[in-house]
Amino acid sequence: MPTPEEITRHHFDDPPAGSDPWVHGPAQPYEIQVVEYDARWPADFERVAARVRGALGDRVLELHHVGSTSVPGLPAKPVIDVDLVVADSADEAAYIPDLVAAGFVHTVREPWWHEHRLVKYDDPVAYVHIFGPDCPEVVRHRMFHDWMLEHEDDRQRYAAAKRTAAAEMNARPGGGTGMDYNAHKEPVVLDIYDRMFRAHGLIP
Repeated sequence: MPTPEEITRHHFDDPPAGSDPWVHGPAQPYEIQVVEYDARWPADFERVAARVRGALGDRVLELHHVGSTSVPGLPAKPVIDVDLVVADSADEAAYIPDLVAAGFVHTVREPWWHEHRLVKYDDPVAYVHIFGPDCPEVVRHRMFHDWMLEHEDDRQRYAAAKRTAAAEMNARPGGGTGMDYNAHKEPVVLDIYDRMFRAHGLIP
């Protein structure tokens, strides 16, 4: 289990100078869609989870539906976010080829950020974030998910931030990227995290 210090530290994922996280080239700007909660999203997650488990079997140590599509009532980009924990996310040969064979596309490699890897799936559209055991980011995602379920005021505040971020990105010629969108709503997210950590006694 990560320490409170590891959980509460905001590990930003900016690449070191000269590093490139993109396996097949950088993401291009696009229109950011934020839609109302869709009751089909839990079933979409189960479809993706079954695909991952079918490809990796007992190499799947943890598999979680995270992000806004995992929170009933919260608007979201229509993309299923999944946290997958494997024994060693840096050992791509142990899992990436089997995920690719199952229809996933290896998109991101970030050794500097918790040895994070990302694979994408098309139907349903899903981003599978791959980490190793005891990763603080996985704990943070689960905590944020539970906090959103339990605190309607923050859920509404986050929903407003998401809609504003999407509108700002889409006002740009050609739209924006997911990273642009995340950066725009980041101040609200970090404030919610701060109060969540204080409520759990992880920071004074």
